[in-house]
Amino acid sequence: MRILSSKTTLAILFLVLIWGLSWSIYKTALAYTPPLLFSGIRSLLGGLLLAIFLLPKRDKLKFRQNWRRYSISALFNAVLFYGVQSIGLIYLPGGLFSVLVYFQPVLIGLLAWMWLGEKLSLLKITGLIIGFLGILAVSADGITGDVSLLGVSLALLTALSWALGVIYVKKESRHTDSMWMVAMQFIIGGIALTGIGSATESWSSIVWNGPFILGLVYGATCGIPIAFVIYFKLMNTGDASKVAAFTFLVPLIAVLTGTVFMHEPFTYSLLAGLALIIISIGCVNYSGKKQPQIAET
Repeated sequence: MRILSSKTTLAILFLVLIWGLSWSIYKTALAYTPPLLFSGIRSLLGGLLLAIFLLPKRDKLKFRQNWRRYSISALFNAVLFYGVQSIGLIYLPGGLFSVLVYFQPVLIGLLAWMWLGEKLSLLKITGLIIGFLGILAVSADGITGDVSLLGVSLALLTALSWALGVIYVKKESRHTDSMWMVAMQFIIGGIALTGIGSATESWSSIVWNGPFILGLVYGATCGIPIAFVIYFKLMNTGDASKVAAFTFLVPLIAVLTGTVFMHEPFTYSLLAGLALIIISIGCVNYSGKKQPQIAET
């Protein structure tokens, strides 16, 4: 593997910590708020805060030229990703949901080969197969009713929408400023989610207590603008599948915090699935010099 610079390593570790802690924080907050309104408010606030920070560089926004790109990115990275995620967290423990969502790096490995021309080795294909087996293991408890199959489906849909969004942003990165892309996708997505939530949910159902406010503030600061700026900057300067694969640490932190602080169950099938997914993502990330390439666009 290529040795990472200390700056890149610190950025990845900081990103992993932010996202790892977010699952338990959001899971707690969702007990006091409708899911779509929660997603919309935090997305909109996060996008607006970043836009305010970027005002001195507003010439890079180029909204007329890029509004379609901003809107498509908002659909995948905000409306679908956060909307489906917030609903899905109702049906699954936060740690388990995060494990399934972080099948996303494996999906990125495949999509990056298909649409970005990144090389797909035999080892990467093996990783994809192992990852699929991991998903089967994690989902095993759903057959007995201990885990919601609906929740598993929503988690996988969240992973797919996120993977598509990341690939799209990387593909279009030469046309847009990465930080304005993050700001606008969450402003547009936040408006859409808040509108849908207002039509289908009740604002009076929100309980403005400590856990809700913590989740809202965390999402609007660390969870959205800071984390996604770091992520897309890493993604735009490196191999998409390799950068994405480093987020395999996020489920570990999420499961640990969910088990320790929220008393969520840690089953044998979850442990087996988690191990397989980690092995899978490790295979996707490996880049030995002698590894033969068997597929390339």
